[in-house]
Formats: sequence, structure tokens, C-alpha cells
Amino acid sequence: MRLQSFPVPLPLPLLLLLTGFCSGTSFPSNINIGGLFPTGSHEYEVFRFALAQHQDVPKLVPQVDMVDTGSSFAMTYAFCSQFSKGVYAIMGLYDRRTVNMLMSFCGSLHVCFITPSFPVQTNNQFVLQLRPQLQEPLMALLEKLKWDRFVYMYSSDSGLTVLQRILDTAAERSWQVTSVNLDTMTKETFIKLLADLDYKKDFQIIIDCELERLNNILNLIAAQKRNLKNYHYILANLGFLDLNVTEFQKLAPNVTGFQLVNWTSPAVEKINRDWMGFDSKDLKLTRKRLKYTGALTYDGVNVMVKAFQNLRQQRIDISRRGNAGECLANPPAPWGQGIDIQRALQLVRLEGLTGHVQFNERGHRTNYTLTVMELSHKGPRKIGFWNEKRGYVNTPVYRPPTEELVDLLNKTYIVTTILEAPYMMLKKNHEQFVGNDKYEGYCAELASEIAKHVGFTYRLELVKDGKYGSRDPESKTWNGMVGELVHKEADMAVAPLTITLVREQVIDFTKPFMSLGISIMIKKPTKSKPGVFSFLDPLAYEIWMCIVFAYIGVSVVLFLVSRFSPYEWQGEESDDEDETVPSSVSQRAPPTSSSEDPHSPGYSKAQNQNQQKDKETPEHTNDFGIFNSLWFSLGAFMQQGCDISPRSLSGRIVGGVWWFFTLIIISSYTANLAAFLTVERMVSPIESAEDLAKQTEIAYGTLEGGSTKDFFSKSKIAVFEKMWSYMRSADPSVFVKSTNEGVMRVRKSKGKYAYLLESSMNEYIEQRKPCDTMKVGGNLDSKGYGVATPKASPLRTRPALSV
Repeated sequence: MRLQSFPVPLPLPLLLLLTGFCSGTSFPSNINIGGLFPTGSHEYEVFRFALAQHQDVPKLVPQVDMVDTGSSFAMTYAFCSQFSKGVYAIMGLYDRRTVNMLMSFCGSLHVCFITPSFPVQTNNQFVLQLRPQLQEPLMALLEKLKWDRFVYMYSSDSGLTVLQRILDTAAERSWQVTSVNLDTMTKETFIKLLADLDYKKDFQIIIDCELERLNNILNLIAAQKRNLKNYHYILANLGFLDLNVTEFQKLAPNVTGFQLVNWTSPAVEKINRDWMGFDSKDLKLTRKRLKYTGALTYDGVNVMVKAFQNLRQQRIDISRRGNAGECLANPPAPWGQGIDIQRALQLVRLEGLTGHVQFNERGHRTNYTLTVMELSHKGPRKIGFWNEKRGYVNTPVYRPPTEELVDLLNKTYIVTTILEAPYMMLKKNHEQFVGNDKYEGYCAELASEIAKHVGFTYRLELVKDGKYGSRDPESKTWNGMVGELVHKEADMAVAPLTITLVREQVIDFTKPFMSLGISIMIKKPTKSKPGVFSFLDPLAYEIWMCIVFAYIGVSVVLFLVSRFSPYEWQGEESDDEDETVPSSVSQRAPPTSSSEDPHSPGYSKAQNQNQQKDKETPEHTNDFGIFNSLWFSLGAFMQQGCDISPRSLSGRIVGGVWWFFTLIIISSYTANLAAFLTVERMVSPIESAEDLAKQTEIAYGTLEGGSTKDFFSKSKIAVFEKMWSYMRSADPSVFVKSTNEGVMRVRKSKGKYAYLLESSMNEYIEQRKPCDTMKVGGNLDSKGYGVATPKASPLRTRPALSV
């Protein structure tokens, strides 16, 4: 009997369980994830933290190698090792020296590499770059700020792509861009570069480098203690709030940058708190806040988690069975399931710590938003944002209302000042006036206008020690007007007080009410008296020497030409016409017989000699000997002519050229002589600061305890350092106690003393009687006068607005 089998119906729950079991076996429960990080890196710690946060199925199991990301050999060995272990994807960092190698491996083997490192231009879809690109946001910001001349400092890691975009745009829009490669600079050369930028007034600077190097650069700039009010920096980095700008902020620079992570978000704050408490028992020091590169790493782990969860839900088999293959095989054998993982990673959309995370077909971030920040005196604040759809957008910035002045009508403020013409002077009949009416001048009127606009009562008082204000290097205390403000002896200073960095550290200044610079004052040279050889002045010494040589040369050439030309030679005529007649008669007379002349032999001899002379050729002469040639050239130069002239063509050519030359020279001399007779000349021995530094005959100095002296003492420019070395060691001292003393020293020194002071005061004194001083050269620097108040004074805001 044959047995037949019939299908036995199974219970529905058991059927679903078996179906799920069979389908679930195709997807692994543990996903091996590779990691390539430098030893002790912040990104590696965040990678561990992010994996610990996700324990769901499938579970990501790390296979991490700590490597030198700048070594191609170490990165190749680690990559091949992880590929042979069967990792499904790799997260890590790369260096500019290893990025091309990694991209080649990933593209050939179809292994996905997720990285928070700097973005590069590539079409390799297997490299997913978590960090957004900065080219478009930076160009939009430059267009908003209307920069057309700036310095671009970059690192070779991340700045080359941006540099290429800037140079292309600069060629289109005629921008003046100076590029500086930070990788080739030492600390000393960078400090020298800062001095050169300050000298050339290149105040607009972009710095593009990684976070750690950017912090070092800002600290190095802050260590120079320069006044950065005129500077504007753009920090091409996505971690504006990760920077340490405490010291840099004290120099009051204008700073703009980009911020990727929104730290005010509750979700971001929660994750950051969890991060601070992660492995806290094993740490000796408290963890610092997440950096933006750490936030990118955290989002990268989330992208992998979501991608593998989607693959599991879609029941796509990505299991790696048997040997994973050899990464160095030739030809390469790509992993078959790699393209499925790449597509899953590329299709991920999520909101992470760095905002909206999305990738395009080339593996680059897209649809992201960057916050634009600036550094105010109270710290960083948001001024706008950028995204791909709207570009750069300004946002309203909240500014606290102006601080109201307290008890203005019930208090009289003390305004300290200093007597310095034309800023503050006593009236001629000042004895007849009291209070503020005794004074006149620019600053007296400025104080009156400020009080009128702000609405307070004030009293002008002269500074007790008659100084502007400087810090004693030994006691570290301030004197002058600055000291009175520091010690709260005065409420405001309205005077020609120069705004400097060291003063701004202890007092507040308004915007400059006058711009100026250091200049040189010397005694006006006396008019030069005519001398015996003053007729030589219209032409330079070199021209006179050329004329002398030309005169001698032309004379010699004329002499030689006349010697070689037959037309300059002529025969001599007979001395007297009468002498020929007897000679002929005697020749025609019949000879006498020898018997009649007893001396017949002698007579015959004399007759033969006379016949020989008659047969000889007449003697030829040349008028152009060396002395006659010199005489001819001199007569032509003096426009007087000569009693001889050349007959030959060559001699006449030489003579004609010389006549034309003398015509030009005499005409030029006559024109210059007329100008010299009508214009009075004054010869100045000094024309610039370089002239002062080169010589020691003329002494030069500055005001004791003023900003000009501080400028020379702290300058790093070679010429000014040399001048300061001289002034410091000069004996007797070249420093003066007041500007009047310096001016009087210039007037009485007979041109042996130069005074260095502000250009506005120099020009004023030059126009005042007795008008015996003058300004020479250009300004040595650029600065301004400002109204000063004590730190945190209620008067600091409104006077600034009034100015």
C-alpha cells in the first residue's frame, strides 16, 4: 500500500515566525565598521561615543586602526587590513598626502569611506564628505562686504580649492588678491609678514586653515599687541564658536566667520551633555565641549546606522561570505554589495548636530545652512546665514538700548585737556574771563559741541603735569591725562590725544575726530647766495663735463679729418712778384764768355742751383692744425664764429653737427638761466626719515612721554628701530618736555635739530609767524585723535555718537 503525503496546515503565528527567521538570516546582526584615526584624536573619541549611543540591531562593531594619516604606507596597510577583515564601510580622517590614495582604493574596491575631513573636488561616489564646502558661502560674503583687495592666507590641506575659486573670480572682477601659503612660513616669517601688511595697509585678511592652526595664528597675532581696529578678518572655518578668541578680542578687531553647529538647539545641548559625561570615571580631566569636527563624526555614525537599518528593512543581502579578497589584486576585484551600501548611504536624510544632512550624487553635502557670525566687544553674535537657495541673508542684530546718563543736570563733569595750539589755547585777555570762556581752539569748540548734543555740564581743567599720558616702565602707573582718567580724577579728555593700543587697554576712545600721522619738522633753509661759479648752476655737473669732452672730441676729429682730406691742403704763393722779373730777365740775358768772367766756375754752379729751385714743387699748408681746430670749436660754441672754415665735405659735416649741438645746449642753458634768476632756491638737507637715519650731523627727537615716542620704541621696521636706537642713546637728550620746547629747539639749532611730531600740528606751526619751520617728507604712520573716557564710563557711548 502506497503512502501519500498531504500538506499539514501550520498555525499562522508559527508561519510568520519561520518566515521572519528565514528572511532575517540574509542580513547580519553585527556590522563591522572600520575606523582610521590619528592617535588620541577628538574625532576618534566621538566615534566611540556615537557607537555607544546606538545599540539597536543591526549593531555596528568598530574595527579601528590608529594610524598616521599623513603616511601613505601606514594608511595603505591599515586600509587593506580592514578590507581583508570584511568591514562594510570605513569612517576616518585623511591628509592631503593620502586623500588620493584612499579615493583610488574606494573607487576600485567599492568600499564606502565616510569622513569629516576637509572636502575635496572629486566625482568618487564611494567617498562621502560630511563637511560642507565653503567656496560659495565665502564668495557670497565677499560680495556682501564688497571686498576688492584682500590677503588670502591658506593651508594646503583645505585652501587650494578655495584659492582657485578666488583667483578665477579675481581675474573676472579685477580684484587685488595676495595669497600666502601658511605651510611654508615659520613663526619669525609670519611676524614679519604681519609687519609688512601693517606697513602696506592691507587690513582685509582671510584665514583658511584647520581649527588648531587657526587658534595658534590668532594667538600669535594677539601676542604682537597691535591696534587691530582697522583690520577685518574673515575666518574660513566652520567652527567659529570653537575658537579661543579671548586675547584676540582685546585688540578690538573686526572678525567675521561661519558656524556649522547650532549650540542653542535643545537636542544639541542634550547630546553635548551626554558627551561630557561619557567615560567620565576613566578621565582625569573634564571633557571639553564637542568641536564641529566631532559633531560631523557623530552625524556620520548616524548616517551609517540609518543606512544599514534601511537595508535591513528592504531585506537586501549584504553579507560577506568567505575571503574578503585582496585589496592589492591586479586587476582589482570590487566588492559586489558595495554599490548597494553606497546607494543606501547616499539616500540618507536626517537632521543631525550639523543641521540637515544630505548628499548629492558625488558624495558632497547639499541643502545645508551655515550661520554667519561676527565678534563684537561682548563676544560672538549671529549676523546672518547662508544656504544654497537664498544665498547670504542678513538677520536683525539686537543691540541693547543706549545707556542713559544718570543725574546729568545735577553733576558737572570734569574735562581734562592740555594747552597745545591750535587745539587748546588761552585767550589773549583770558584774565577777564572765568571758567570755560578762558579757552579757545579746536578742542574747546569740540567739547562745547559734544556737551550740547549729549546734554551735560562740564568744566575744562588743564592736566596737572602737562603730559598726554604714558606708563612708567618701573612703577607701571600712568601719568598725564590718561592717568587722570584711570584714577577717576577726570570724566573725559578732549585734547589732541592719540589713540594707541596701550591706552585703549586702560581707557575708552571714541572714533577719531581727526586723522594724522607722525611727520618731521626742520628749520627752513636759508636762501642760497650766488657765488663766483653760480653761472654753472643751470646745468648739472655731469652735463658740463660731457660738454667739455664733446668739445675736445669734436676738435680732434676735425683735426684728423682735415689731415686726411686733400681739399684742406693748399700750396704757398711767391713772397714777392717783383722777385720773379729780374730772374726772368737774367734768364733771357746772353751769357758772357768765360774769358770775360774770372769766376766762371762759381757762376755756373749758382746758375744750376737756381734752375733746380725753379723745377721743385711749391710747399702745401693746412689751416686746421690742432690749435686752430680747438679755436674753431670754441668760436662755434660761443656763437662768435671764426676766421677759418673747413673746405672738405667731411670737415663741413663735423662742423655742422657741432653747430647743431651748440644750438641746443645754448638754448637750454638760456632757458634754465632765466628760471634760476627768477626762482629763489632753498636746499633742504633732509627729505625723509631714511635721510635722518643715515646721518648723525642733524639730531632729532620727540616729545617725552607721548605716543610718538612709544611708536618708535615699539616699531619693528628697520629704519625706525635705527632712529630709536640713536634717540635713546643720544647725549645730550633729544627728547623735549613740550611741543613748544621742541619748536624753539628747532628754530635755535641753526638746522642741526629735527623734531618729530603729529602732521596736523606741524602744518599749523609752519603757517604761523615767523614761518621759519617746514615739514619734510610724508607721514611715517597713520593714526587719529580721539575723545577719551574712563573704562565703563556712562559718558563713553553718547560722545562717540556725537563725534
